[in-house]
Amino acid sequence: MKFWKLHGIGNDFIAIDQRFDDNDLNYYSKLAEKVCHRRFSVGADGLLIIKNSDIADIKMIYYNSDGSRASMCGNGLRCFVKFVYDNNIVNKENFKVETLDGVKNIKINLNENNIETIKVNMGAGSFIPRDIPVICHLEKFIKQPIKIMEREFEVSSMLMGVPHAIVFVNDINLDEVCKYGSEIEKNKIFPQGTNVNFVKVKDKENILVATWERGCGYTLGCGTGMTASAIISNYLGKVNKNVHVTSQGGCVKIDIEEDCVYMTGPSVKICEGLLEV
Repeated sequence: MKFWKLHGIGNDFIAIDQRFDDNDLNYYSKLAEKVCHRRFSVGADGLLIIKNSDIADIKMIYYNSDGSRASMCGNGLRCFVKFVYDNNIVNKENFKVETLDGVKNIKINLNENNIETIKVNMGAGSFIPRDIPVICHLEKFIKQPIKIMEREFEVSSMLMGVPHAIVFVNDINLDEVCKYGSEIEKNKIFPQGTNVNFVKVKDKENILVATWERGCGYTLGCGTGMTASAIISNYLGKVNKNVHVTSQGGCVKIDIEEDCVYMTGPSVKICEGLLEV
């Protein structure tokens, strides 16, 4: 099976073209577990599967490295776009991608015929607790206390394709991201689990984010998490509507508009080859 490995700000993925194969979803779940293993296979945070679409130009199916399917992955979507464009599967600079989180509008920014950045309409997200989901009797789950081990955290939550919890901190400590992120992810108030983003606000145009990703663990960057972090930071008046969001793996730009949010960032091909499956 031919594959490409790509990364979006350090969030890495294996992409395979399955437009003409008729494997079931259980097959792809097990395949993701196998090929994403960093000791016994290529290794990646997730698996991108290219399929034909009846409602858009192309369809993205995404699996986390643990074999769980996710509705959306922001960095993964940019890598998906690079794969389909560079392989002439989609020959347009503006097109639509079907995901479990709906159809996403894509704009490719070229520099001398090479992809420089990719702009994605991420949608508006949702603060409604039953959408996220988070168990509470509030209209919005914003700045709510959660006791984790010996500490209490103030957590805000939203759906950005997948559930996201936001924790504002004075400084980002990766040991604490892993220690407490894994516990918040599995807290009983999040019945489907949650991604956990630790956010440091530098100024009105810049924030730092470290994400513990549901079904994957700590990642160098999470596109939906960086988007959710910017949205909630803006909602709380901490930043403006145009924000540079930086993780350990790199930076994306988030532009918040009235009815949608745009994420712009890079996508890089690492290698290609043949998978033994």
